[in-house]
Amino acid sequence: MDILYKNLLDMDFRYVIMWIIGGVLIYLAIKKDMEPTLLLPIGFGTILVNLPNSGAITQVLSNGTVEEGALSTLFDMGIANELFPLILFIGIGAMIDFGPLLSNPKLMIFGAAAQFGIFFTLCLASIFFDQNDAASIAIIGAADGPTAIVVANKLNSQFLAPIMVAAYSYMALVPIIQPPVIRLLTTKEERKIRMEYSGKEVSKLTKILFPIIITIVAGLIAPASVSLIGFLMFGNLIRECGVLNSLSETAQKVLANLITIFLGITIASQMNAEKFLTFNTILILLLGLVAFIFDTAGGVLFAKFLNLFLKKKINPMIGAAGISAFPMSGRIVHKMGLKEDPQNFLLMQSIGVNVSGQIASVIAGGLILNFFM
Repeated sequence: MDILYKNLLDMDFRYVIMWIIGGVLIYLAIKKDMEPTLLLPIGFGTILVNLPNSGAITQVLSNGTVEEGALSTLFDMGIANELFPLILFIGIGAMIDFGPLLSNPKLMIFGAAAQFGIFFTLCLASIFFDQNDAASIAIIGAADGPTAIVVANKLNSQFLAPIMVAAYSYMALVPIIQPPVIRLLTTKEERKIRMEYSGKEVSKLTKILFPIIITIVAGLIAPASVSLIGFLMFGNLIRECGVLNSLSETAQKVLANLITIFLGITIASQMNAEKFLTFNTILILLLGLVAFIFDTAGGVLFAKFLNLFLKKKINPMIGAAGISAFPMSGRIVHKMGLKEDPQNFLLMQSIGVNVSGQIASVIAGGLILNFFM
């Protein structure tokens, strides 16, 4: 009974707010099917760490003894040393088919253009935060959770928890965020533009060499990105080599899902009320939203700019698929094209741009690390 009374006395209204936040994340995961493998463990973990004197996180007892918590240990083992994000990249790499991009390499330029929001937000965030925190916040715009974790961790950002939550939450909210921005920046006629897909055959040798070449080139351009791009491309090499099919399937499904669950509940270890319920958290969430919106806008506006000089017009919506949220962003663009014209099939082009965005976001993260480390 003494423990119960003590815990009741230690209750704080902020804990209740965090329980509500955790409950909302669980609701979105179950009812709305928004990234359930990630939002469900984050939501439940948020409740775990916001119980008075929770044994899930490390506590300093009244006698000075340090009692290690399981989630804090997982954080030190998997997030602090960037192990979980990098292993997850192997699974993501194994999921990606670079065929649509390799059959039309020009699509790579849209992946680069859609990183505009990162650098715009970097300038904006620098007004409110020091340069390392501003750079860590800006990378939310990469729409790439693992990259956001690695960059924020390497730059020793004090806002790792809200950055991680913003990065993954906005990834889940891509179907809500992107369509209004795309509609605002395009006309109905532009959204109806059809693009022919000439499915050129891509040789097996090309698919094997591609991840190796990209790793070397990215390493020369942005050495700090080598671990990120290297693990991503290693996963893709497992997929394309043709001799590790069972390992490729395991990486795509079992490994990726398992690591995502551990990643989610470990992220929650940093979501205790004292750290999370601050004005800076709200500001970070707003800046992350700005980064997402301007990434989408950057890709769309770049496609519209190219159309000024092209006889064969590009559907500017595909520029929005240049963010790293694979394959959600590519599918959204395809669905929006079909809504305007049931015969307007943009899936292969948008997926090609989408996978180029995956590469571009990692390189952008590496460039930021090179500049600020």
